This record gives sequence, C-alpha cells and structure tokens, in this order.
Amino acid sequence: MQQAAGLLIALLLAVIPSMAEDNIDGFVGRVYRSQPPESVPYRLFVPPAYDKSQKYPLILWLHGAGGIGVDNRKQFSSGNRTGTHIWTRPEIQSKHPAFVVVPQCPDSLRCWGSHLPAVLEILEVLRSEFSIDSQRIYVAGQSMGGFGTWDMISLKPDLFAAAIPLCGGGNTARAASIVNIPIWAFHGAADTNVPVTESRRMISSSLHGVQRSRSQRLGPGLQGAGPCGVAVRAT
Repeated sequence: MQQAAGLLIALLLAVIPSMAEDNIDGFVGRVYRSQPPESVPYRLFVPPAYDKSQKYPLILWLHGAGGIGVDNRKQFSSGNRTGTHIWTRPEIQSKHPAFVVVPQCPDSLRCWGSHLPAVLEILEVLRSEFSIDSQRIYVAGQSMGGFGTWDMISLKPDLFAAAIPLCGGGNTARAASIVNIPIWAFHGAADTNVPVTESRRMISSSLHGVQRSRSQRLGPGLQGAGPCGVAVRAT
C-alpha cells in the first residue's frame, strides 16, 4: 500500500512540472482530437479574472507559415508573438478581458483551408466549457493566417462579429457572403510574399453592390517592418 502511494506521489510530481511548463505567458497548451482522428495543438489564454457568471469575447488567431508544426509553440511566438500577445497585455485585459485561442496548423498542411473545420470544432468546445459571448467572437491572422481569416468568415459569416486579415487574400467568388462583417484589413505594398492586390481584390469584392463604405489608406509599406508593413487598411 505504501509502495503504491509512493508511486502515485512520484507520478504526480512528474506531471505537475510539465503542466507548469506548458503555461507560457498565460497561454495554456492543449490538444484537440477531432473526428476523423486529427490532433490539433492549440493554446488558450483565459482572462485572469475569469468569472463564469459573466460573458466574455473570444479572439481566434490564425498564424502564418512560420507557425506550422506540432510543437504547440511556434504559432504564438516569434513572428506570431505580436498578433497573439497584443490582446493579453495586463492593461488590455484589465479593461477588455477576453479569451484568445491559437490553433497550430500541422506540417502536412500548407494552408488553413482543410484545417478550418477542426478549428471550428475547437471553438464549439470552448463555448461549451467557458462563458463565451456568442455575439463577440473575432478572427484575425497574418499571411497564411490572413488567407485563413478571409476563408473563415466566408465559411461561417454568421459566427464572427468582425475580422482582421493581415497580408492575406481569398476567394472573391465568396465575398458576397461577408458584406455584413466589419473588416479591418492590413497589407504592405512592399510585400514580396503575398501581393497587396490580394487584399485589394477581397476588399473591393466584399463591397460590390453594397451601399456602404470602407476606408482605405495606401502606402509604400514600412521600412524595417517586414513585408507586412501597414499599407492598406479597410474598416
């Protein structure tokens, strides 16, 4: 009996440090297993003052190609750090507490397209687990994730309250479905990976035949800011 108890304690001590290590900057590592079997690593930030009696907004971040993998690290670090951590700053969370979920696209996929159904399933799981405001679910992403953002709102236009695609593009044939979604699109004219015309086409197509306007600000891109220097903005 004592030997069994000692073994249990040893196992617990072995597990607890690994759990602690998997909480990075408040983002807890999780893995979702969908049907058919597919393991999707993701990170979840829960508002520090979470109260289940309150309703909270949720931001979904779709990483760029640099975040591809299964390590559950790259999608919210390095080039994806700003896009994920801007929402979790203490001064932001104190005024606007929100959940942030960051799935990771596996190595076998070079785009978000076929991966989006699993991401939607993750959102459903979180909505059942936590007190999420269904009227305040947002999606944002950069480069590959910018394409994923346009695809996501085209796929589920009634789910998202607004979208922020950075340096992306999409299928203009489906743009008519997103005319009622507030969109803030950024793209650098100096982008050599994804031409700025991709964002311009989506902005133009999403406004076709609609009696409303979205402001655009064009520019040469930002020196030293990488290919995603702010050059096109639509609201």
